[in-house]
Amino acid sequence: MRMTFGLSRRRRLRPVHLAIAGLFALIMMGGGADARGVGSARAVESIASREAGEPVLAIVSLQKQRITIYDAQGWILRAPVSSGTKGRETPSGIFSVIQKEAEHYSNLYDDAFMPHMQRLTWSGIALHGGPLPGYPASHGCIRMPFDFADRLFDMTQLGLRVIVAPTDVAPVETVHPLLLRAKPDAGDAAAARIAEANDAARKDEQARGAAGRAYRESMQATVPVRVAENLKAKADARLAAVEASLGSASSADAKQEAEDAKAKAAASVAETDAKLAAARDELQSKLDALAAARDAAKAAQVARAAAAAAARQAARELAPISVLISRKTQRLYVRQAFEPIYESPVTIQDADRPIGTHVFTAIERVGGEAGARWNVVSLENGRPRGAEVESPSEPDRAKAALDRIVIPQEALDRIAGMTPRSSVIVTDEASSSETGKGTDFVIVLSDEPQGGIKFRRRRPPAGFGYVRSRERFHYWGSTFRSPLSMW
Repeated sequence: MRMTFGLSRRRRLRPVHLAIAGLFALIMMGGGADARGVGSARAVESIASREAGEPVLAIVSLQKQRITIYDAQGWILRAPVSSGTKGRETPSGIFSVIQKEAEHYSNLYDDAFMPHMQRLTWSGIALHGGPLPGYPASHGCIRMPFDFADRLFDMTQLGLRVIVAPTDVAPVETVHPLLLRAKPDAGDAAAARIAEANDAARKDEQARGAAGRAYRESMQATVPVRVAENLKAKADARLAAVEASLGSASSADAKQEAEDAKAKAAASVAETDAKLAAARDELQSKLDALAAARDAAKAAQVARAAAAAAARQAARELAPISVLISRKTQRLYVRQAFEPIYESPVTIQDADRPIGTHVFTAIERVGGEAGARWNVVSLENGRPRGAEVESPSEPDRAKAALDRIVIPQEALDRIAGMTPRSSVIVTDEASSSETGKGTDFVIVLSDEPQGGIKFRRRRPPAGFGYVRSRERFHYWGSTFRSPLSMW
């Protein structure tokens, strides 16, 4: 009863929440936006000079109170945000979208309405629509304009990388020998597995249909058997009656008449025996055909399940790969589709010297099957930088970080094959405790305020899926238009 009441209450209050939130936003923007410098310069922007591509990266600047969405060619959307207030700050670091819910209510803050929620941690940090007073005002989440949150929700996929930066940063294109290349035949192999799964599904449907027809034919074949059995029973009864009358016949004419009747009855019995035998033979052939059809249907079903599993695995292997190289732990970790798949020790030269935090992202395939374009975002803290600065150039600092890393060949072989949105994270930090079941790597900058995450408990759901049924993976160069590319 309590759950039913909660749902109905939410449905009734949703328009009220929206109206109050919208009124609050209008009051704040109208009454104090210009005074805080958040007027027209903080309006939602979108690129107009080209058609927007699929988002590959989102960057939230806490300094600018702004979110920027990037595709392979550059920024495509920009909007103001309101992050966590003092004491409940939105943590700076590296996240990804791990859950999407169009109509979400907070289980921490009085059932507050959080429309078009895109979760970043299981402890409750998320992107969502909300009022924007022009300064940090949330309990740790990142509020966005309501219309923008709606629009962004429809554009993004689970796994979208979200960088929360203390300062204003942007991706810069980069190249380096350590940045991994794609498997040349990965897309073809996945396409072949999907084609095999579709063929197995077609054969399974055909086998099911054949088994259904065989069953109907076997049922139909039982009718002649029942008819023949009834006729034989009647013929046997007539023959028995005639034989009884033959014994009681007293005259020669009566005996002759009884003999003639017996001969006809015997002929009728022989005829019904033949019809019954033929009907039974036909029924047996139908039953044999039904058994064979059912065996074939079972085999086809097993083959379909195996082919579907292979297709899902092939699709999963094309999911973006995330590689984390931590100076703190001196190890390399790999996650794919929100699951850990590999880890290995690495060598970082001058291990006592900071290396920074850099996020390298594969943004698109170029120059043939194995070529890829990469960009990098290097995070800085919000305070003046000290003597640890290695170079004033962001790309040079990122390349210098990669130059200090030596990855064993075995590890390189295990993680070969990168698709768009795959990433390599190089950082001084260790993986956050928020990293776990149903997440990509979560990295929190230890020298920045973390109030919005310290007050929360990590509560992963009992069940979740890397990609909802209505979402699909986008592969290098093509999307496989198949039900089996949905998982």
